[in-house]
Amino acid sequence: MAIEIKVPNLPESVASGTIATWHVKVGDSVKREQNLVDIETDKVVLEVPATADGVLQSISIEVGASVTSGQVLGVIGEGAAAAVKTDAPKADAPAKANAAPAATTSAAADDVQGPAVRKLLAELGLTAEGISASGRGGRLTVEDVKAHADKQKAAPKAEAAKPAAAAPAAAPAGPREEQRVPMTRIRARIAERLKEAQNTAAMLTTFNEVDLSAVDAIRGKYKEQFEKAHGVKLGYMSFFVRASVEALKKYPLVNASIDGADVVYHNYYDIGIAVSSPRGLVVPILKDADLLGLAGVEKAIGAFGVKAKDNKLSMDDLTGGTFSITNGGVFGSLISTPIINPPQSAILGMHGINERLLDVEVNADGTVKRIKKGKMMYLALSYDHRIIDGKDAVQFLRTIKELLEDPARLLLNI
Repeated sequence: MAIEIKVPNLPESVASGTIATWHVKVGDSVKREQNLVDIETDKVVLEVPATADGVLQSISIEVGASVTSGQVLGVIGEGAAAAVKTDAPKADAPAKANAAPAATTSAAADDVQGPAVRKLLAELGLTAEGISASGRGGRLTVEDVKAHADKQKAAPKAEAAKPAAAAPAAAPAGPREEQRVPMTRIRARIAERLKEAQNTAAMLTTFNEVDLSAVDAIRGKYKEQFEKAHGVKLGYMSFFVRASVEALKKYPLVNASIDGADVVYHNYYDIGIAVSSPRGLVVPILKDADLLGLAGVEKAIGAFGVKAKDNKLSMDDLTGGTFSITNGGVFGSLISTPIINPPQSAILGMHGINERLLDVEVNADGTVKRIKKGKMMYLALSYDHRIIDGKDAVQFLRTIKELLEDPARLLLNI
């Protein structure tokens, strides 16, 4: 019995997706629940599992093509002995045995092309080998084949037109190759949202610096006990999340958003945590962060990191958010101006930690009595000046600074 592989119902806010990767090829045996193909949308990557054991008989839509909900991607023949259907013509067994290695390579290259390209190659007596491909996944397009054929026709004429005594062209100094690769849907969506933020918000950034020596002392003193008790390491991010929540409670405008002519105040604290993934920057949402302790925050962020690396983040993970935090310090950034994640009104930027001299106490004779050092980080708060005044932004950032320099205040809520 033939079973159709269909695109699952896409989320309401997603109109279409793109075939990113086929994990199996025609003729492969598949198991129930085995991931067959990845579909990339502008927000998440969806997996399409097999609904039964069998053999993949055909693939209807190749990598790079756009798809919509319910569209048929291919067919599984149920049972291990299912017949395999392919578009490629069956070759004579003796011919295969006698074929030269180069011919085998050409045939393999031709087989991965689309039907229209294979037909045109056959008509022109060409193979895919040696033709520059501009299609997705390194596949040829009809235009690639036509351009190659035209180039071959023009080559003899150009050779004949060359003067006999023409001087040889100077060799290029080095490789000057170019590669054109289409943006992934996620990358295109990131670009769209960032540009939207720049075009819409009256964005401004204020800076401050924080001495993380007290936080570092707590981490150094309790990190082993913390990891043993909670099964997760005690990092800096949990302190920043907790400090941000307390500052948002004090300055609710920073936690608000604009909707048309209205300002929407959010009486909950869903913090977006910017995470780098193989497909680009994503911002999963830490829901109800005010109800989480340090351990809860660290566990949630760790889970987001694993999901992002494996492209397993769901729409629910990425939906919502009232405020965001991004940490460029993990990549060595000293200072930056982060871009707001709309429709939010502000984002906090963390940066690298550097040990610096903070204060020098001098004796009466001018000799140095005491030098105070600190683990310093620059903080940046980008905010929408349409609803957040500079005074509120500066005081908000200063509140975060004070809470981190005296972490006991986080426990006392002061």
